[in-house]
Amino acid sequence: MKDMPVGKRMPPPTKSLAIARALEREIRSGRMAKGHRLESEAALVRRFRVSRNTVRKGLEVLARAGLIATHSGVGSFVTYDGTPIDDRLGWTRALSESAEPAETRVLRVARSGDPVAAAALGSADDFLCVDRLRVVPGGGVAISLERSRAPWRDAFAAVLTDGLAGGSLSRTLAAANLVPSQGEEWAAVLPSLNADDARLMGRPAGSAMLHLTRVARDAEGRPVEYVESLLDPARFRLHLRFGL
Repeated sequence: MKDMPVGKRMPPPTKSLAIARALEREIRSGRMAKGHRLESEAALVRRFRVSRNTVRKGLEVLARAGLIATHSGVGSFVTYDGTPIDDRLGWTRALSESAEPAETRVLRVARSGDPVAAAALGSADDFLCVDRLRVVPGGGVAISLERSRAPWRDAFAAVLTDGLAGGSLSRTLAAANLVPSQGEEWAAVLPSLNADDARLMGRPAGSAMLHLTRVARDAEGRPVEYVESLLDPARFRLHLRFGL
């Protein structure tokens, strides 16, 4: 990157970006919690004294960042839950296209080996293993299945009896000083769901799924987590951000 000439400043953000940043501060500060309905477009037009098109562009910025979801004829709602969304590990997040809320079910929390995770992370075959489903309430059919593997730490011992810290895997990892800072992620199509996973997800065996694998490391390159996810391709999209 070239140095900026002395005396020159970065141009001010566009109006739509300024709106997005203002709303983002309110969301991340907790003033607007997950599930909160944002002001209407008309109200935002009056508040920021801009056009409706500018407001919509600002909301699109928030949606691309995974902070809100906008549903036609209903409004925009906060989807950010207080945990980092843009973790800069490749694919930033799988975003549900469904307007229906999803609940998370923890299937397994255990200490176990996983040769695939050990090979991917280059670590000892000893992990905190957490398997989770995301399910649309009332539907019974899972929209995603995630298997996370974090190198075992003595600090995880209480997790086996007390559960995840605050119900959050990211908080559990952070408490054990496992903080992702870099990594890689791969996306592919799994053409045929096996019988065991099909049973867990309440889907026909042989269903096609979106298959993600991720390797996360800390700032010094030490292994933090290996994650394998199966996602309903009809309900998810992937967003990749590059550059600054």
